[in-house]
This record gives sequence, structure tokens and C-alpha cells, in this order.
Amino acid sequence: MRTLPIRLRPRQDLRQALDALAAEHGLDAAFVLQGIGSLSVACIRFAGVSEPTELRGDLEILTLAGSLSPDGAHLHISVADAQGRVIGGHVAPGCIVRTTAEILVAVLPDARFSREPDPQSGWDELAIRPR
Repeated sequence: MRTLPIRLRPRQDLRQALDALAAEHGLDAAFVLQGIGSLSVACIRFAGVSEPTELRGDLEILTLAGSLSPDGAHLHISVADAQGRVIGGHVAPGCIVRTTAEILVAVLPDARFSREPDPQSGWDELAIRPR
């Protein structure tokens, strides 16, 4: 495993930036170990809900974790608003960095991830294969 620390800048889309990072570096299998920073917009899909909810304001990223594959990212996030209320769920496109996002990615050189339909869950789920 090797690590890849990155910093996103204001107005970058969090999910798009991580998908672009994976493509740029040819990452076949990687995990976001952790991320901190801030968002001005958070688009989060809650459990059991098909459409994301958009939150606006000064939001602190408390946790960010997930997998990166050539098929796209699967990321979860928790954010706190200016009153300290915490909310979290699945990261959807449209999460916009406010000041910074500091993210640590772990690259797994001996694996290849893909997202494949799973008849039990009804979602495209992580498939792990040796590289």
C-alpha cells in the first residue's frame, strides 16, 4: 500500500475531484482513509433515499471515507453545521469545497476494484479482484 495525500481548493467538487484523481493516477483500487476540511454545499444521499439532499452554509467535514475505482467513487461523509449539528450519508456530486479539503488516499497496487450489480442489495457493489 502507498499513500497519496491531496488538498482540494475552494470551489472544487469533492466527488468529481476524487474521480479525476483516480483517473489521472490510473488507480485500480484505492480507499479514502480520511478527509477533513469544509464545504459550502453538501449533497448527501441518506440511507434508503434515492435522491440527495442539498445543504448550504458553512459546513465542516468531520469524516470522509470510501473506495475509489475505475467505475467511480463510493464515499460517505459526516459534516457539522455552524451550530454543531452533525449529519451524514453518501457523497453525491455537488459537494463544493469552501476553504480546503485535506484527504488521505491509500492506493492498493495488488488489487482491482469494480462496481458490479448485486442482486441481493439491488445496487452496484464493490467487487475485489487481484491485479
